[in-house]
Amino acid sequence: MLETLSAGGPVMIPIALCSIVAVAVFLERTWALRRARVAPRSFALQILALAEQGRFDDAVAACRSADTAASRVLAIAVENRGRSRAVIKERIEEVGRREAAEMERGIPVLGTIASIAPLLGLLGTVGGMIVTFQAIQSSGLGNVGSLAGGISQALITTFAGLTVGIPAVVANRWLLSRVDGLLLDLEEASLALLDALEGGEPS
Repeated sequence: MLETLSAGGPVMIPIALCSIVAVAVFLERTWALRRARVAPRSFALQILALAEQGRFDDAVAACRSADTAASRVLAIAVENRGRSRAVIKERIEEVGRREAAEMERGIPVLGTIASIAPLLGLLGTVGGMIVTFQAIQSSGLGNVGSLAGGISQALITTFAGLTVGIPAVVANRWLLSRVDGLLLDLEEASLALLDALEGGEPS
């Protein structure tokens, strides 16, 4: 296996580095984007119940004791109770944009790898074809071994680039859809809390 990869030439080094970075980013973002870490439903229901009971101080304390995107978004809503709905929504959206940027951190790296890995494979393919034509020029078509080396390099790098690029595309799209789903949960929780704040009385 290692001999086959090494036959791909120096282009295999950046392709291998891309694969390592892609795996690392995917695992880190998958861990960071767990629902329990970002927007646990039980926590949102707890804050909503406290707001409906008018226990706003308890709601703020619960938000401050948690370290999730939901706690930071909902805390802003409760702390700005008494203001107009438009003002509270604006503050929620400000915090929500920061949380969205944090959730998307690192994901563009996967998109970049998905783009450049096949190009690196193509670069290796061109290099392999150059080696092949140089072999033809120097020894003619009779030396099959020298021709096979260049063709093998071309095919291996193409295969390696696609092997890294295709999963990176899938991982990038999956993580982005995961972020969209979590942001939708945050939006639903904040709107439900906003309705409760409009109907409740400050304590």
